[in-house]
Amino acid sequence: MATGHTDPQRRERILAATLDHIADEGVAGVSHRKIAARAGVPLGSMTYHFKGIDELLREAFARFAGHVVAVFERHLDAVDGPEQAREAVTGLIHALSDGPRRDLVLTHELYTLAARRPEYRELTRGWMIRSRQLLEKHFDPVTARQLDALIEGLTLHRALDTTPHDRNLTSEAVKRITTA
Repeated sequence: MATGHTDPQRRERILAATLDHIADEGVAGVSHRKIAARAGVPLGSMTYHFKGIDELLREAFARFAGHVVAVFERHLDAVDGPEQAREAVTGLIHALSDGPRRDLVLTHELYTLAARRPEYRELTRGWMIRSRQLLEKHFDPVTARQLDALIEGLTLHRALDTTPHDRNLTSEAVKRITTA
C-alpha cells in the first residue's frame, strides 16, 4: 500500500472528494470512510493527512473560498475606471449565479457551518475581507461592503428563482449602490 509520500496528489484528491461529497450529500454526510472511498484512497490516509473531520472540512472549505475569490479576481483585476468596475461586478453576479450549482450548494453549506461555529465564521470572514479588498480597488470601503452584500444577495436570488432577473436589473442595482 502506498503512503502519502509516494502519492503526492493524495491529499489534494481527498480535499476535492470532500467538496464533491458535500455538494452531493451535505456536510452531515461526511465521514472518513465515505471520503476515502470517493477519493479512491485507503481509509488510513484520512487520519494520516487530517487530524479529524473538522480539519478536513476547514481545509476543504478554505480551498473552496479561495476558488470563489479567484472568480472575483478574474472579473475585477483588469478593470480600469468606475464604469468598467460596475460592468465587472454585474458580470461577476451573473457568473456566480449561472455557474455550477455545486458552488452555490458549497457556499450555503459553509454559511450554515459558519452560523453555528466560530471557526467557520473566521473562514467566511476571511473570504469576505478578501472579496472586499478586491472591490476596494475600484470603490470606497463602504461601497465595497455594500456591493459585497449585493453580490451575495443577487447571486442567491438569481440562482434560486425559477425565473431569474435579467442583466439590466443587476446592472441597475450595482449602479444605484456605486453612484453618488
